[in-house]
Formats: sequence, structure tokens, C-alpha cells
Amino acid sequence: MTIEIMSRATGKVIHTHDGDSLQGADLSEAVLREANLRGADLREADLSGADLSGADLREANLREADLRWADLYGANLREADLSGADLREADLREAVLSEANLRGAKLCGARVSHRTDWLTLFGMVVDAGAIKAAQ
Repeated sequence: MTIEIMSRATGKVIHTHDGDSLQGADLSEAVLREANLRGADLREADLSGADLSGADLREANLREADLRWADLYGANLREADLSGADLREADLREAVLSEANLRGAKLCGARVSHRTDWLTLFGMVVDAGAIKAAQ
């Protein structure tokens, strides 16, 4: 798989990566809108501020990834491993997170909507004060 990473600010390709593993990659502010990253290895990757809206991240390994301020609007994260990931202030509106592993993930300030499919994966009560409901 070849992945071209574009700058949100300039729209130009800033990084090209060959292979399935993006472990530890610096993809901060990258434009990955509607990207097919199904099953990708993104462990410990810096995706802070990245645009992943509509991306296919099913079964992706995002363990310990930095997703602060990331745009995950409508992204499919079904069965993704987000354990220990930092999702503070991330946009999770309309994202699919069913069967995802969020053990130890930081969700403070993450935005969700009534269409975000995530509550079923916890199997426990979630501190509603830690997550912002989108208006």
C-alpha cells in the first residue's frame, strides 16, 4: 500500500509512505479524508489535528496513537484498537466505534452526536461530563 500524506494548509503532498505499517509516523495535520486505512498499523502515530473524516479505519491498530483535535467525523473505526489512544478534543460525530477497544483511551472533550455509535462498546457507564455533545 502506498499512502500520500497531504498538508491541510497547502494541499501539497508532504510525505509518501510505502508499506502497511505507519507505526510511530508523524501524520499531524495530514489530510486523510475518506482514506482506506482498514487494518493499518498506526500504533503510536501522531495524528493530532489530522483530517480523517469519512476514513475507513476498521480493524486498524491505533494503540497509543495521538488523535488530539483529529477530525474523525463519520469515520468507521469498527473493531479498531484505540487502547491508550489520546482522543481529547477529537471530533467523533457520526463515527462508528462499535466493537472498538477504547480501554485506557483519553476522551475528555471529544465531540460526539446522537449518531455516534460508541456507547455499546464500553459495557459500562461513561462519564458524560468528559465528552461534549455536539449541538
